[in-house]
Amino acid sequence: MNRSVLIAAIGLLSAATASAQTASAPLIVVEDRGGASALPYYQPLNPQPDRATPPAPMPLPRVGSTGDAEAAMLPVRSTQLSPGDVPRRVIRAPGLTPLFLIGDDERSRTWLRQRQAALRELHAVGLVVNVESMAALAALRRLVPGLTLSPASGDDMAQRLGLHHYPVLITSTGIEQ
Repeated sequence: MNRSVLIAAIGLLSAATASAQTASAPLIVVEDRGGASALPYYQPLNPQPDRATPPAPMPLPRVGSTGDAEAAMLPVRSTQLSPGDVPRRVIRAPGLTPLFLIGDDERSRTWLRQRQAALRELHAVGLVVNVESMAALAALRRLVPGLTLSPASGDDMAQRLGLHHYPVLITSTGIEQ
């Protein structure tokens, strides 16, 4: 009887070890369209992570400077977002850092010019969700000196917040244009 228990235990241990080795195999990246993750900006919304697998570390770009790193992320294209009207609505996201989504288009440039003082006062961070080149990103930054504008895909955030259009300001209490 003890021998059969020992054999069963060895079998279970072998199966568990094989399963753990298979589960920890690195993932293969099939396609990466660039852009930084927007996760830090919507973590205060308390997304529920998949507890079955630990998060994989984010690979760092292998480039020399910050400008090179940004250039490596471009172009950024958010397929779920386009310029358009955004109805005002209330959200509850305590602790969320104010942020805004813009693109490299005339509507976004006009919106930035009109709201730059309010955005500075809020210490809002800008995500440029549709931009083709470093020159276009630099031109947007020249419009609003002192504001942080970072290229990042907005598709994940758009899906989580039910957004379809930008420019938009997202605060802990609401979404507005």
